[in-house]
Amino acid sequence: MNRVDPIYRLGLGGDFARLQPELQDYFSLVQGSGHYGVGEGVFDVVGCRQRWLRPFMRAVTGEQAFFPEYGEGIRFRIENHAHLDPFGRPSLTARREIFFPGVTRVFSDTTSWDTTGGRHRLVDYVGRYRRLATDLNLSVTPEGRLRGVSEASRLLLGPLRLPLPGPLDAKAYAEQWWDAAEGKHRIQVKAIQPQVGLVLVYAGRFDYRLEPYPDGTGAPGYLPAYARPDRWESRV
Repeated sequence: MNRVDPIYRLGLGGDFARLQPELQDYFSLVQGSGHYGVGEGVFDVVGCRQRWLRPFMRAVTGEQAFFPEYGEGIRFRIENHAHLDPFGRPSLTARREIFFPGVTRVFSDTTSWDTTGGRHRLVDYVGRYRRLATDLNLSVTPEGRLRGVSEASRLLLGPLRLPLPGPLDAKAYAEQWWDAAEGKHRIQVKAIQPQVGLVLVYAGRFDYRLEPYPDGTGAPGYLPAYARPDRWESRV
């Protein structure tokens, strides 16, 4: 495999070919292509179901990682940008806009292919300041769906790197697939914390297309200013 392989192909290796063809297309975006992906659809459910947790979620909405709202039938938009991060790692930045009544929430992250220390792994940096890093482990179901588990989280606070112990660590479980009957992409994600239970959920369907960057740039390191985090992180 080489540097211009999509990062999900790097993460899955030969299993990438077992994905549904529509998923292979979805996850084939590479840096320097001059295009980005746009998905638009509706979440059947999205947000924090547990009311008592919502004040805590509200306190960290500025991180663009958590939000206190919960709703059903909520429109959303996602943009996928493949690029090299400032440290030269192949990366995919996703920026989601969730259109709750009266407020739009943004949830953003960057997944990078990291090879430091002799390891080869996908690391997901979550939020506006990329203060939360998790290992992203991928697999393919017998039906060709993509499954991902985010685990082994670390908080990156200034000079501190704080691995979260198991009892405190929330794991995110994601599954994405192509629904041939509807002709749409489907996704469902659950974040579960052992002591609290379900922290965040979203599940829905969407259409997806590629769009050219307005200025026609093909630079591998290009990422639009509005999609850039306020802070990059190289630590894993």
